[in-house]
Amino acid sequence: MIGGIGALQFKPAIDGAEAASPGLLQGGVGTQASESVGSSFAEVLSHAATKTVNTLQNAEQTSIQALKGDADTRQVVDAVLSAQQALQTTIAIRDKVVSAYLEISRMNI
Repeated sequence: MIGGIGALQFKPAIDGAEAASPGLLQGGVGTQASESVGSSFAEVLSHAATKTVNTLQNAEQTSIQALKGDADTRQVVDAVLSAQQALQTTIAIRDKVVSAYLEISRMNI
């Protein structure tokens, strides 16, 4: 699924804003923001999905270590709660994307 999203080419929103008003993003915080916003939407989603998968794998590995007696209960609880939060965030983002898609598909052409 992530490969399919990564195959799409999205133009960063910052390019259009910079073309419209070149001096707007040259402020103190604006230059740092333009560097981080330069990535595409597909890259942001791919990075978020990768972080979520890594968090889930870490929680699984910590749970297995606890079964072997190598990890503390607190470590397991922290890892599982972190994985739960990452999964809930991913599900919320997915729901928003699906609802946006459905809203766009209902628009008259």
